[in-house]
Amino acid sequence: MASTTIRRFSQFLFSLYAAAAPDPPPYVAPPASKESLEYAELAIIDLSKAKTEAGRKALAAEVVSAMATHGFFYVIGHGYTQEQTTRVFSIANMTFDGVNAEEKKTYTGQSGAVYEGYKPRQIWKIEDGVQDQIEHYNINRIVRKREHPQALRPYLQEIEAFARHNHLSVLHPILRLLALGLELPENALVDQHKFEAAGESSIRFMKYFPRSEDEEKRSKQVWLKGHTDIGSVTILWSQPIGGLQILSPDGMWRWVRHMDNALVINAGDVLTFLCGGFYPATRHRVIQPPVDQVGLPRLGVFYFSMANDDVKLVPHEDSPVLKRVGIQRLCSDEDAPTMEEWRKNRTVAYGKKVCNEEIINGVLVKQYD
Repeated sequence: MASTTIRRFSQFLFSLYAAAAPDPPPYVAPPASKESLEYAELAIIDLSKAKTEAGRKALAAEVVSAMATHGFFYVIGHGYTQEQTTRVFSIANMTFDGVNAEEKKTYTGQSGAVYEGYKPRQIWKIEDGVQDQIEHYNINRIVRKREHPQALRPYLQEIEAFARHNHLSVLHPILRLLALGLELPENALVDQHKFEAAGESSIRFMKYFPRSEDEEKRSKQVWLKGHTDIGSVTILWSQPIGGLQILSPDGMWRWVRHMDNALVINAGDVLTFLCGGFYPATRHRVIQPPVDQVGLPRLGVFYFSMANDDVKLVPHEDSPVLKRVGIQRLCSDEDAPTMEEWRKNRTVAYGKKVCNEEIINGVLVKQYD
C-alpha cells in the first residue's frame, strides 16, 4: 500500500539526515514509575497491519471499539525505531536546554490565535493565583514557514522528515481506519487533512517543570486541567514520566501507562464535529507525577493534527453508520465554524481565565477538575 512506502521513505529520510547532522546532547529518560497506580487498559493498534484491505478492516473494528471505551489507544508498528525516537527526544530537550532566555524571546509566538514558537511558562491560569509551569515550542508541519533558533537549524531536515512521518505515515492511516469505521470511503477524512493545505497541524515539544509545594496544594496537584483537544487527532510519543490521566466512562480519572516506542492517540473536537459524535473528543488532564518521579521535569513530543483551514466542521451525513445510529451535532450545520475559525477562537480563549465552561462559536466548551 502507498502508506507503507511513504512510511519507509520517511524513515529513510530521517536516518539520512541524522547521519549528516551532529549528534544533539543526549536526553536520557528516567525510568518509568514503579508506583502502584490505577491505569486505563488501552487497546494496542499495530499500524503495520494496515498494509492490506483485510488488515485495515480488522484494525478499523479495533479502533471503533477503542474510541467507544476510552477514546485513547496505543499505536505500535508506526515505522520509527527506538533509536530514532530517542534522537527526536534529544532534539526536543535541546530546544529548551540549549537555547538561552534572550534567544527564546526572539522566537516566542506573537499571535494569540495560533501556537507558534515558544510559549513561556506562567501564561495559562490553572486556578486562582496559580499559573502553569509549562514551556513549549510549536513547529508548523511546513517547518521552514518560520525561522527557528540557532541550535535547531542543523536538525531542520530531520524535523521536516518527522513532521511528514507523523502526518502521512501515522495520521493518514489512522484517519483511514476512522473513515472505515463509519463505512465511508477510506480517504473521506484524509482529504480534509492534506499535508500541503493551509492549516496549523504541528509538532510540539513541551516541557513541564516542577512546581512549589504551595502551588501543588492550591491546584490540587493539577498541572493542566481536564480538557479536550482543539484539533482532530493528537499523537503523543510515549515517555516515562507519569502525569497524563484520562476520564473514563465511569467518571474515574485513570493513568496512562508508558509503553516504549509507542504512540498514544486520542480524538479531539474536530473529529466530534466531522464524525457526528461517533468519535467523541476525549477528556484528559496532566497532574503531578507519581511519588517516585516528583521533582523531575516532564518532556513531551506531540503532533497535533488539524483539518485544512477551509474545512467547514459539519458531519459526514452520508455515513451509513451515522444514518443508523444518528448524528450528535455540537451546533447546527449553518452555524458550524471552519477549522480556521474554531482553531483561532479556541486558542485565543485557552487559559486566559479560570472557568469550567465557556461558549465558543456557539459550542459549550468545558474544563474538568
